[in-house]
Amino acid sequence: MYRDLKWKIPLILVVILGSVLLAYPLKEKISLGLDLQGGMHLLLEVKVEKAVEASLERLADDIKRDIFDDDLELDRIKASYEDRQVNVRMVDTLDLPPVKKILDDGYPFFSLAREDSDGLGLVYQLSADHVEQIEQNAVSQGLETIRNRVDQFGVSEPTIQVQGERRILVQLPGIKDPERAINLIGKTARLEFKLLDEEHSLEQALSGNVPEDSEILYQRVVDKETGAVTKEPLLIRKRTVLTGETLTGAEVRFDSDFNEPYVSLTFNSVGAMIFQQVTRENIKKRLAIVLDGNVYSAPVIQDEIPGGRAQITGRFNSAEARDLAIVLRAGALPAPVVILENRTVGPSLGKDSIEKGFTSIIYGSLLVVVFIIFYYKWSGVIAVTALFLNIVILAGALAYFGAALTLPGIAGIILTVGMAIDANVLVFERIREEVRIGKTVRAAIDAGFSKAFRTIVDANITTFIAAVVLFQFGTGPIKGFAITLCIGIAASMFTAVFVSRAIFDATMSQRKLDKLSI
Repeated sequence: MYRDLKWKIPLILVVILGSVLLAYPLKEKISLGLDLQGGMHLLLEVKVEKAVEASLERLADDIKRDIFDDDLELDRIKASYEDRQVNVRMVDTLDLPPVKKILDDGYPFFSLAREDSDGLGLVYQLSADHVEQIEQNAVSQGLETIRNRVDQFGVSEPTIQVQGERRILVQLPGIKDPERAINLIGKTARLEFKLLDEEHSLEQALSGNVPEDSEILYQRVVDKETGAVTKEPLLIRKRTVLTGETLTGAEVRFDSDFNEPYVSLTFNSVGAMIFQQVTRENIKKRLAIVLDGNVYSAPVIQDEIPGGRAQITGRFNSAEARDLAIVLRAGALPAPVVILENRTVGPSLGKDSIEKGFTSIIYGSLLVVVFIIFYYKWSGVIAVTALFLNIVILAGALAYFGAALTLPGIAGIILTVGMAIDANVLVFERIREEVRIGKTVRAAIDAGFSKAFRTIVDANITTFIAAVVLFQFGTGPIKGFAITLCIGIAASMFTAVFVSRAIFDATMSQRKLDKLSI
């Protein structure tokens, strides 16, 4: 039995030393949750109906392209958002059967709602199941997009999760610039490249005569000398020639002339091909770069641009350029989001909570230590040593996993302290029973640990299962409690059984004990 100490003691020392190295310095290694250090709490709602409208618009464009590919004469095609229908009008009644085949074969989520009496029109209805799928995808994709943006923003241990059917909870601990965070998270970031309508008069459009296939958008213009900001109206064609879906990169760079920041864009092979074709066919025309309906720049195409690279200039500062690059890299939200709830947790609340939480840990631990040493004497000192090592291991594990410490997490630490002592109590009481029936100290210790081991394992496994369930189905604070509890259970099993037993064995290997202080 004593020969086991040759590997037990080195293992214990390695675990303790590793935990200390992982946890030191503790303030830098373990971040604090929203309830402790303050921060921002946002509840967002995804406007899923906008995702359905956008999907319906794309489907109408796809159907239009398929009809043209088959050399059929299309009069018009229109998406009806309220009814979630697509209306197709043909020039010749003979073209109606081929159009039916296109829709029936290529678009199974559409069903024929009605035919026009003149034999030229079809109305197809989008299925309810497909609408539901679009809405669910909008929420899940919105969640991932927001998470990507927050990760690039550099917030430590954010909480981002779905609540209900269309809401997303975002908690950002320690955020210093709430307004910037809101702008970063809430920006839809739909990037579009559109040609300017240079055939029609901007003045007439501003007076109300806007061409059917064009729209008026505005570009933000900053005066270099005064810094005054104005909005310049531009007449832009509605048709999007390229979107941000083909982007593979967005980086902030500075021009060599004025050292002003701009965002450099890189497209994938499909986007590069489209961009090269667009620039080749529209030399000396202006191409507007539009983000969420706002024109950032509208340069004149001087020549064909190969290689899939473009840039966005907009007289913005470095922070604005960085945030724009972040949202473009993370991708556009599939649907706009609105803020339902915006709360800021003050740092004073976090400071008070930290002080009270750690005070409760200190006082609770001191009371446990005094009682255990008074009641179990020298064996109690072993239990206290194991308890101290348990807290060290717990701190190292939290630092390793990058867990954020919250008030529920502190509660989990306090519970772990109690459970670690409870395991030692079970062992000590078993040892006492063995001593009372006349066994030697060595035999009593062996029997005590052996008989108490199953009880300790059973109790810890049931608690561990409960903690796993809490982590799986709980919200942010509950998850923090569950993580701390799971780590604490593993640590207490190691210290209360393995470390305590090793200390007993090490003590008895030095001298023979006729009486045990327990």
